[in-house]
Amino acid sequence: MGGSGSGRGGVKGTGIGRSGGNRSVLITGVSKGLGRALAIELANRGHTIIGCSRAQEKLDSLESLLTPNNNQHLFLNADVTCNNSVAEMARIVMEKNGGPPDMIVNGAGTINTNKKMWEVPAEEFDLVMDTNLKGSANVLRHFIPVMLKKNEGEGIIVNMSSGWGRSGAALVAPYCASKWAIEGLTKSVAKELPQGMAVVALNPGVINTDMLASCFGASASMYQSPQLWALKAATMILNLTPADNGASLSV
Repeated sequence: MGGSGSGRGGVKGTGIGRSGGNRSVLITGVSKGLGRALAIELANRGHTIIGCSRAQEKLDSLESLLTPNNNQHLFLNADVTCNNSVAEMARIVMEKNGGPPDMIVNGAGTINTNKKMWEVPAEEFDLVMDTNLKGSANVLRHFIPVMLKKNEGEGIIVNMSSGWGRSGAALVAPYCASKWAIEGLTKSVAKELPQGMAVVALNPGVINTDMLASCFGASASMYQSPQLWALKAATMILNLTPADNGASLSV
């Protein structure tokens, strides 16, 4: 289990489009955790990052790190929980990237504080669902239609799931529910895509992120770092093909 950040706001972006020969990869929740580590690893391999988050300072930091080597990267302040914000993000991406991304990683995520289900405030439950489930759905809603127009449907979508999207655990029921929903959403959308596209649910494994620390405390440091995870995850994601459509995979 791991996670990446996402944050509130409108859509604001810097950077421009695609360069020939590489892949453009949209990563939500790019400002920290798995999203940031994956963005850095993919950029180091020569791919173009389209990253979104609500945390402007962290976006600026990542942009400063990556753009000296590739000014094609695009970083947007967008809130995946807001349908209108994602719609505007899609418009900007199409304008500045010159077309839809080749790949999408729905990585924005959050988790509830450790509490029994009946002790979790309604607002906190809603935030987990709005980010983890509705955030991914909003991205699918606005990016699949433009991907369908590319060569009659082309592109790979990765919905970040969790081991807790395939099992249950005490004190994190909202998070588990959101990730079980991601699994179901993925399998259903897979049946709606043309042959040239794929959507998969990816369990990242157990990684030392802020989200894991919120559950495991100090023992989270016993698990692998996001940077080590990204070495394996980047290779796996780049090797996905339309034949993987609908699969539930694990790094």
